[in-house]
Amino acid sequence: MNPATVAARLQRDRTQRDLHGLYGQVPDLDGYAAMLAIEEQWILPAARAHEADAPDFASAGELLAGLKDFLAAEEADISDNHRFLANEATLGQFKVVVGEFALDGLTESESLLPVVPRLPYRAGMAVFRVLIDELGCGNDEKSHSQLYRDLLLELGMSTDPDSYLDSTGPECYAYVNMFHWLASRAPSPQYFLGAYGYFESSVLYGFQSFARAAKRLGIQQDAYYTEHLYIDSYHSNHMRTAIRALEEPDLAKIWAGVRLASDIVGTATEAAITRARKASL
Repeated sequence: MNPATVAARLQRDRTQRDLHGLYGQVPDLDGYAAMLAIEEQWILPAARAHEADAPDFASAGELLAGLKDFLAAEEADISDNHRFLANEATLGQFKVVVGEFALDGLTESESLLPVVPRLPYRAGMAVFRVLIDELGCGNDEKSHSQLYRDLLLELGMSTDPDSYLDSTGPECYAYVNMFHWLASRAPSPQYFLGAYGYFESSVLYGFQSFARAAKRLGIQQDAYYTEHLYIDSYHSNHMRTAIRALEEPDLAKIWAGVRLASDIVGTATEAAITRARKASL
């Protein structure tokens, strides 16, 4: 690999980490300029492209039917990496994947709260009902972030998010950054509705390989995965309600959110499992 390619890859790898750091603070003027520059290079071009390519949906109902078809096609095309994780990954390899998503799991849904006041009231309340569940209905033992801590503790892994800053891959940093961007930074919260509407539905098949791996490996604290498989059908219904509640839906932006989330979540998951497969553990 030539030096220019290596340098470009190192810069890309560092950029997502830098953005994660900026999203975790109140940036000064230079920091805000850096944030804008990264977003303009990273996620905004993809959002605009997906928006421009969105089908010409006539109604929210038609978009939701398109989302159902999109999810069905994606579920039917589960990758070899998912099959590997479910059926073959060693405990050490499973821990690599768990570590890759620790920055998200340890802070799950905290970055999403700012989207609620950005949405029209009825749509915002539908989203808020989902977030209440994500946060354990105020019971810290049941919050999804605590379920991830329980999993990490059983695996003998750190529960300090800072301990994963050097080991998280750029694709998984992008996974975390996407949720912050959608909730707080995107020009319209309707991108969030599409993305999270997709995400809450896709987890119903996307987490199957994680749950099967945990069960096969004899992991007791697997509730982080099994809870998502149980509750996210309820959450996906609420996200559809949020979309239907919009009086003036921007269907192209909602669809762009669907496609953004599919791209970024899929890329992060494939990258995390690929790293695990390369680890001789």
